[in-house]
Amino acid sequence: MSVPAAQPDAPPRAAWWAWQSAGLRRALGGILLLAFSAFLLMPLWTLVLWAVTERWLYPGVLPQQFGLRWWSWVFSNADIGKAAFWSLTTAPTVTLLSALICLPAAYAFARFEFPLKRFFYVSLLASNAFPKLGLYIAIAAFFFRLGLIGTFWGVVLVQLVNALVVMVWIPSAAFAAVPRELEEAARDAGASPLRVFFAVTLPIAMPGLIVALILTFLGSLDESQATLLIGTPQITTLPIQMYTLVSSYPEPVGAVFSILLATPSVVLLLVARRYLLAGYLAAGFKGG
Repeated sequence: MSVPAAQPDAPPRAAWWAWQSAGLRRALGGILLLAFSAFLLMPLWTLVLWAVTERWLYPGVLPQQFGLRWWSWVFSNADIGKAAFWSLTTAPTVTLLSALICLPAAYAFARFEFPLKRFFYVSLLASNAFPKLGLYIAIAAFFFRLGLIGTFWGVVLVQLVNALVVMVWIPSAAFAAVPRELEEAARDAGASPLRVFFAVTLPIAMPGLIVALILTFLGSLDESQATLLIGTPQITTLPIQMYTLVSSYPEPVGAVFSILLATPSVVLLLVARRYLLAGYLAAGFKGG
């Protein structure tokens, strides 16, 4: 006569009932979400507190004195104004030049077949395949011979290296996602190829192009290593100026400057959010 196998002990009824409670599960989920949010947002809240602080001494949990004195100091500083001028001049120039150079290439990658197409398409990632500092040093040595060190155009040209991937891959995906049927229908209706491009292809691909332009602008605005090697001391942008402020001035100055430097990125990314989440952009990447 066989002996039945021993059954594992059932969990205590009280513990099992508590786990089955939907209210308890929601409460635990809410606690974990709040803890995770606090962990992520704590540096941001600390930055905001430092920006409105005039005196914060250890071991105080909160500042002992609030004020906006450092905001007025930052806005009245001549060096910061000069750095803002160079940043707001360099970033639009890099964005415009990268669009003129890269958008035709992106369209060619999306619509035409030519020898070594995939090789050239993937080779654009070469600038991101290894630490960029070594690449910038090599470029700096080349620019020194050309007399571009310490010049505006030297900074623009070296920042174009960072724009290649964004301004080719994203627009190429956007162009590839345009339905060919719509273009063929427009041509069957008698539209010329140029009119088909501007009336059909470009409007549909425009959200992807906008995303690429915004990301290129923000990348140029926040770039520091290449600008430090090629531009300083004549060309000093806001990220370069921030190093001086953080190392040479009280913490509130760095906090104020960090908020001012991050504001354009937050605003532009919120504008681009609807395009970043667009389903057809992802479809373009699948098609490429």
